[in-house]
Amino acid sequence: MAKIRVSSEYSEAEDRSIRLGLFLIACGVLSLFILGFCWISPTLQSLESKAANCTVVSVLRPEEMFECVFTCGADCRGTSLYPCLQVFVNNSESNSVVLLHHNEQQLVLNPKCSFVPQCERDNQRNIENVLRWEENFTQVVSSQAFTCYFNHQRRPDDVLWHSSHDASVLLHCILWPMVSLLLGTLIVLLTVCARSLAARAEALQKRKGSYEDLPATPPDHHSNKPEDPLTTNSDPEPPSPSRALPLFAVPVRRRDREH
Repeated sequence: MAKIRVSSEYSEAEDRSIRLGLFLIACGVLSLFILGFCWISPTLQSLESKAANCTVVSVLRPEEMFECVFTCGADCRGTSLYPCLQVFVNNSESNSVVLLHHNEQQLVLNPKCSFVPQCERDNQRNIENVLRWEENFTQVVSSQAFTCYFNHQRRPDDVLWHSSHDASVLLHCILWPMVSLLLGTLIVLLTVCARSLAARAEALQKRKGSYEDLPATPPDHHSNKPEDPLTTNSDPEPPSPSRALPLFAVPVRRRDREH
């Protein structure tokens, strides 16, 4: 019973390790697809961008207002308004006037504006945040050249002030899914190999036990070989005294009586 209990526990541990390996493989593949769509593609586009020197040409604030979504709790969501700020700069590489954006996320979120503030519930606070950035560009940044990033093939009319993606982001997006995938594959392969070796060892043990349980070879009773009396009777009985005497022997006392 102890052997059966140990065998069942070992099999259950193997099943758990295989499930863990398959789970890691599934997580690696799924995360690789998700990160590929969410991070790898924008990162590759950002890495294709080139650095250039930009100078502020004009700062405009149109009358158009845009909506943003704010959160004030778990079940509290709403929309508010913020003004649009447009900063046009001169790109030294293409020698053209283009629209400046804060980073890639804000470019995708609102391609018409240079800055998208953090959405607040109060519209006045959103306006104050935009005015603060307008003052920064008109008084500080406009007097000096700064580094900007542009991709002439994808967006020739837009440049970025900050590039939020670099090679380290691409490395992490590929490294950790591949580590999960390889680790899960290694766990499954080691578990399968261990189970195969255990099954072979058990089969060899059963075969060895069956050889030991075979009966010994019985004696052959059909043999016609005569038995050797010397070997069959190793300790013969001693002969009696009467048989040891010769037939012609006569007792001496009897002969004396006749005379």
